[in-house]
Amino acid sequence: MSDECKKVVIALGGNALQEAGTPATAEAQLQVVNKTCEYLADISCKGYEMAIVHGNGPQVGRIVLSQEIASMAEGDLPAMPFDVCGAMSQGYIGYQIQQSLRDALRNRNRNIPVVTILTQVVVDENDPAFLNPTKPIGPFYSKEDAERLIAEKGYVMKEDAGRGWRRLVASPVPKRITEIDSVKRLWNTTIVITAGGGGVPVVENMDGSLRGIAAVIDKDLAAERLAEDMGTDYLLILTGVNKVAINYKKPDQQELSHITVAQAIKYMEEGHFAPGSMLPKVLAAIKFARRFPGKKAIITSLYKAAEALEGKEGTTITMA
Repeated sequence: MSDECKKVVIALGGNALQEAGTPATAEAQLQVVNKTCEYLADISCKGYEMAIVHGNGPQVGRIVLSQEIASMAEGDLPAMPFDVCGAMSQGYIGYQIQQSLRDALRNRNRNIPVVTILTQVVVDENDPAFLNPTKPIGPFYSKEDAERLIAEKGYVMKEDAGRGWRRLVASPVPKRITEIDSVKRLWNTTIVITAGGGGVPVVENMDGSLRGIAAVIDKDLAAERLAEDMGTDYLLILTGVNKVAINYKKPDQQELSHITVAQAIKYMEEGHFAPGSMLPKVLAAIKFARRFPGKKAIITSLYKAAEALEGKEGTTITMA
């Protein structure tokens, strides 16, 4: 890779890993990942240097659920703690992307190594997010099952847009990517999959040691943290729509092609962006654009990603 290449951190949304209505199996996910990596390989072939951050909400939720079922069935088989389940999800999602992207690149005669770094991200143990869990994980439950889980396990559960009830966990702000020096060493030669699921949340003890904590870091904010650390030209956040919209799904819906940070904040304050959906993406884009005036944060779909980097699609957010 050349020093003249444009650098981009790509945040993959859930639709890049799973399709609605498909079985929640590793095999079904791999099929979706294979398709996703075709688009990622096309971006690489256009000469971009890139790192990839992915979400893990459904996957870590299923791992936690399977651990709980196994512990109840076996009796003396303890369930793995939440942070370990997060690390498991990083490993298997990263493995699938790593394998699929390598093959997609090889089929294009572009032999660039692809590696996954199991990543820890430092958070503040006193982050107010721990008092107000907001991050949905795992499957959807009926109201009756949700009430049972609240009573039996003390879970925080919330109804999610008419689709059912989901467990909520804390989503603290990412402070520091502990493996960032390794990412920097690899960057010029390798496509790195890092901070998967936002990274495994850890807190730093007084002696500098790290300790895992039960939480899920928003992957868009973790991607922004990575983009800041690497000083990339673009932060590319991929989601299920081609452009950000105000008055979403209303008769007067308006898609946005380019907005400034000030406009984005105004729309955010007016309540146009849903928490847990578009809001964290816009917040991450605002943070990046503020940090690097003149550089671009882009929100778009996987299918329009290459065009969005060329300014032909998506929603671009800049300082001015």
